[in-house]
Amino acid sequence: MAERARTTVVVVGGGLSGLYAARLLAVAGIEFQLLEARNRFGGRILSVNGKGDPAPEGYDLGPSWFWPGTHPRMARIVDELGLRAFAQHSEGDVEVERSRFEAPQRFPTMRQEPQSMRFEGGTGAFVSALVRALPADGLRLGARVTRVAMRDGGLAVFFNEDGSEAEIDADQVILALPPRLLAATVDFAPTLDQETRQLWRRTATWMAPHAKFFALYERPFWRQSGLSGTAQSGLGPLMEIHDATLASGPAALFGFVGLDHVQRTAVGEESLVRAAVAQLVRLFGPMAGAPQATLFKDWTADGLTATQADAQVEGHPLPHPGPWISGDWADRMSLAGSETSATAPGYLAGALDAAERAVKETISRL
Repeated sequence: MAERARTTVVVVGGGLSGLYAARLLAVAGIEFQLLEARNRFGGRILSVNGKGDPAPEGYDLGPSWFWPGTHPRMARIVDELGLRAFAQHSEGDVEVERSRFEAPQRFPTMRQEPQSMRFEGGTGAFVSALVRALPADGLRLGARVTRVAMRDGGLAVFFNEDGSEAEIDADQVILALPPRLLAATVDFAPTLDQETRQLWRRTATWMAPHAKFFALYERPFWRQSGLSGTAQSGLGPLMEIHDATLASGPAALFGFVGLDHVQRTAVGEESLVRAAVAQLVRLFGPMAGAPQATLFKDWTADGLTATQADAQVEGHPLPHPGPWISGDWADRMSLAGSETSATAPGYLAGALDAAERAVKETISRL
């Protein structure tokens, strides 16, 4: 063993739910270690520059929107962290293309209620604010958890770091990962009971089946034509398109790819990008054919997000009314991924809700 240490609570996963759980533990004065497998924090939150590198002012390859009127906890935390937001651009007409046999049609935009909001700097600004508020010695990147075992009235968490296995002993564990990913990548000793494992495996992972495409431009030229940048398509390859221009000005359009992972793999990224740019030309005119750069993120190909079960698009995660853990492990650990939220599974607000519930459970056991 390269290392063996001890803490009170281990948080597995440095996405939004894991970071917020760590924040709540820190406020409560509880010692913790947060282990994140990636070399960055944020999980499915990923804001990048035009080269695809994480950046303080970036385009959101993961979630882009939140709704403060619908999710008051989210609005409160955003205010506490001093983050600034702006409304998703929606002024102008919507383009709709139904088939290759007819030209796209324009329709007036309906007022959106509730209003979708975006973070100045990208959703990654939320992650950065949480990280800055946490003690650096409680955060570890490049630490991929492989096994959790009961030991001497407590727990041992095993993880790979720098090519070697390390271990942390703890009283409690908060698992801030999608349940399906946990079931596929983390071993438990004793083994999870069948009911728990089956529940985790059948819980769809938010974002995991999807891919996003961005085209970056010098300016949002579509606005001058009275277009909002929003489009719906039955032709594809992008099924839903939106204005992704940053608050600071750099312009972009983004779309969700309407093919599943098997189809995307068969077509290939290069061909998909060409087809997506051609689609933007159909919808927004010839200026759309010369983007300064393009970005493509297939979340199903991300092994720290998706499993083989995520190759097919499933419905949005639904609230699960019962416990997420039963049997021997029920008093030792809690789940905190967004999918486990009782109020907003699969949303940013759901990650915060699930983290708060998991921390309350953990504190009650300590």
